[in-house]
Amino acid sequence: MTQQLARHYQTHWVAEYARYYCAALTGPCTLQDEKNMFFGQLALEDAVLAMTEQDFIFCDTTFLTVKIWSDEMLGLTPQVVLEALPQYHYDLYLLMDIDLPWQDDPLRDFPEKREYFMEVWHRELTALQANYVVVGGIEDRFKNALEIIDAFLTKEP
Repeated sequence: MTQQLARHYQTHWVAEYARYYCAALTGPCTLQDEKNMFFGQLALEDAVLAMTEQDFIFCDTTFLTVKIWSDEMLGLTPQVVLEALPQYHYDLYLLMDIDLPWQDDPLRDFPEKREYFMEVWHRELTALQANYVVVGGIEDRFKNALEIIDAFLTKEP
């Protein structure tokens, strides 16, 4: 979806750094790995921002994912992530609904906990006072995302 949105709005997009990082792991993820993913995601975002003249980019994810997974898998979040969360502002989060069927993926876990993680995302985004909208729809998901973004872009500042 991120690539499609970037193409539609003729801008750039940022991949999920953790996907590449975790694919190369040879053991269980550690707190240091979570820190590395945090710094890697920010570096990717900075690199993409530096090469665009557009007013905005799309990020497949943000480092908030590091907090959510660190809390779940390790029971704590690296301090550097906690300190950075209130300092980084993303204009709009599109939170994908869980209305699509589960798709197995080597880096995707807990199909039985989809509702739980959706609640976690709501809680974390609310705690950040983030501007976010849930995007649903099986057939119309992309169209629904476009409508949300168009409405956001045309709002009075």
